[in-house]
Amino acid sequence: MSAGVQPYRALAMQLRCHAVNGCPDRAASQRHIDTALERVFAATRAAASFLGSDLRLVVLPEYVLTSFPAGESAATWIEKACIRIPGPEIDRVAAFSAATGIWIAGNSYEADPEWPGMYFQASWIVGPAGLALKYRRLNSLYALSPHDLWTRYRERYSLRELFPVADTPLGRLAAIASEEILYPEVARCLLMHGAEIFVHSTSDVAGHAGMPKQVAKVARAVENAAYVISANTAGIAGTAMPEHSADGHSKIIDDRGLVLAEAEQGETVTAHAEIDVAALRRRRCHPGMQNVVARQRFELYAPMYAAHSFCPPDQFPEGIRDREQLVEAHRRTIDRLVERGLIARD
Repeated sequence: MSAGVQPYRALAMQLRCHAVNGCPDRAASQRHIDTALERVFAATRAAASFLGSDLRLVVLPEYVLTSFPAGESAATWIEKACIRIPGPEIDRVAAFSAATGIWIAGNSYEADPEWPGMYFQASWIVGPAGLALKYRRLNSLYALSPHDLWTRYRERYSLRELFPVADTPLGRLAAIASEEILYPEVARCLLMHGAEIFVHSTSDVAGHAGMPKQVAKVARAVENAAYVISANTAGIAGTAMPEHSADGHSKIIDDRGLVLAEAEQGETVTAHAEIDVAALRRRRCHPGMQNVVARQRFELYAPMYAAHSFCPPDQFPEGIRDREQLVEAHRRTIDRLVERGLIARD
């Protein structure tokens, strides 16, 4: 375990996302991606000059290099928007990190030659030495999940690769993607591998503290005694959706559920705070009712999970053509749950 982690500053960078959907070919979208990277680097340099030399971790919004697929086929989106992880873009981030000492966490659509014809949504963490972590999103309504090709996927990857945690000079870092903040099992599995800080790249409909995803961010922090650094987009430009539909309320929450910093709408670096890993570790090692980590009884729940299947594995072992296949599979799951009497239709 990384020892003697000194307090440092983290930033949930709230940036506007510029969509590549309208780009006519890969050359055009690649220019777009390269420009987006330069915006990230420029904004990070400016933030460091303003916030101080203790800025060590910057979390970027979800899919900030490209935006999301809006009906494109898998083949079209792979050609237009997907990157390799690791690959040239990640190498550029690593070079920037090495030059500045600032770790960067982000999220992109990934094409992997080991899985031809498929793409994944992947969160990544890059430090001065290069790629430290890649997490492929497991729960998505509109993108392929490793769970959709579960048998083949598990033949190649361990549970530690499914739920990766990077032991770094900044503490033990893990990634949660977008709406997966609503899935407590994801964060819990990362905790089982020692996670102390969840970096959360998202592009969600922001709002007041009582809205579901805002509640979930605090809940994931409290129930896992972990920091949540959640970076939202400052709107998405270049799509038919109104630009500010996903804008604002990037935030940093500590392991007690205290919101240390929160942004309003627009591009901003105001969601920054000091991260004190040593204090988190002291609290995790202190006996008492508030120590939810040491009081977990996983064996109580494992039989229930093992005995039930809602959204089944291996639905698309050869991948998908388009997202309508995923939506139809979702409808079939709902029908099965109704037939089994687990949910009801009026």
